[in-house]
Amino acid sequence: MLFAYDYEFFTLDHISEQYFFSRDKMGKRLVYPLMKKEYIYKYYDKLSPNNYEEAMFAESKWKYRVRYALTQKARMAVQKFYRKLEGEEQINVPS
Repeated sequence: MLFAYDYEFFTLDHISEQYFFSRDKMGKRLVYPLMKKEYIYKYYDKLSPNNYEEAMFAESKWKYRVRYALTQKARMAVQKFYRKLEGEEQINVPS
């Protein structure tokens, strides 16, 4: 999530290339479990048209890659992590 925090959205191909993972492993081990926990969502599905003309006259519905993005829940978790690193937030340690 730290890596994707600066992106508006990302694809599995891009993020797997950056992490040197295979696309399938990246999806199965990171992206899909984070989607189940509601940290990542589909920003743009491959079936979504770009505009009205594409919606009406598209010949092929499989021409886009799925783009993923971090949810607000994930962005807040990353911000909290950065604040802890900077020492701005107290860490609650049970006694």
